[in-house]
Amino acid sequence: MATYRDPKLKVFTGNANPGLAAAIAEHIGVPLGQADVTHFSDGEIQVKLNESVRGCDVYVIQPTSYPVNENLMELLVMLDALKRASAKGINVVIPYYGYARQDRKARARDPITARLVANLIETAGADRIITMDLHATQIQGFFNIPVDHLLGVPILAEYFREKNLDDVVVVSPDHGGVTRARKLAEYLKAPIAIIDKRRPAPNVAEVMNIVGSIDGKHAILIDDIIDTAGTITLAAQALIDHGAKSVYACCTHPVLSGPAMERIENSPIKELVVTDTIVMPPEKKMDKMVILSVAPLIAEAIIRVHEELSVSKLFD
Repeated sequence: MATYRDPKLKVFTGNANPGLAAAIAEHIGVPLGQADVTHFSDGEIQVKLNESVRGCDVYVIQPTSYPVNENLMELLVMLDALKRASAKGINVVIPYYGYARQDRKARARDPITARLVANLIETAGADRIITMDLHATQIQGFFNIPVDHLLGVPILAEYFREKNLDDVVVVSPDHGGVTRARKLAEYLKAPIAIIDKRRPAPNVAEVMNIVGSIDGKHAILIDDIIDTAGTITLAAQALIDHGAKSVYACCTHPVLSGPAMERIENSPIKELVVTDTIVMPPEKKMDKMVILSVAPLIAEAIIRVHEELSVSKLFD
């Protein structure tokens, strides 16, 4: 492993996705920071930093995925430890930002937990956020510190480009994902289609219409998050019913909770392409799943932030 030339850059991780953190550190060329994140006997989180961070620019890798409250609290305690240990800069790398779907008051008396989490992270000591594919881009504005928002679409696009599929159409499973679908379509030089649906109840989607030509084409469904997989599998079946030659699905964040695995296995989805922003336990892996790494992208973003270079250039 090549050694990064600035010893003041340090990378630490909690327990949320240590494999991704190790891969990021390896790409940068630094050893993973020495820290123990454990529990006291009563369940409280204990963080011990086993090396000096005084005057260093520290990057903490911690997606706030399941178990979200545990991983979030680990992050907050580690930030407090780093701040009190005189780190010069505390940069929080959150590949998957939990609570992002509660970004506004959809009903009376709803909390806005995406803002609450932003406040907690700032108060704990964060100086900068690096994250990927926020469910709602306005969450960047919930922070009063710089936010670098990385995109997963180029990683997904490169995978599908290498498959050399002919006659491709990129499909958004709802109106809210049209911008994301258009970005993938631009990379693949393909047209887009939109599934128009209404949702009669939470996690229950009903397909109403498909806007765009999909007959005889390879359809690629794209979303930022696949949670219970109800929307994506219903969309896949609708595409097949309307004449699609095959259906691929992709997302940045494979939450895959509840009945998701069974639904995907029993769906016409030929391949599910995801990234490793969220750690994938063995019981959630399946033959039709492809996992792409975001480590090179995040590592390059960290180097650019540290060297005060443009991060947006990564997506030109």
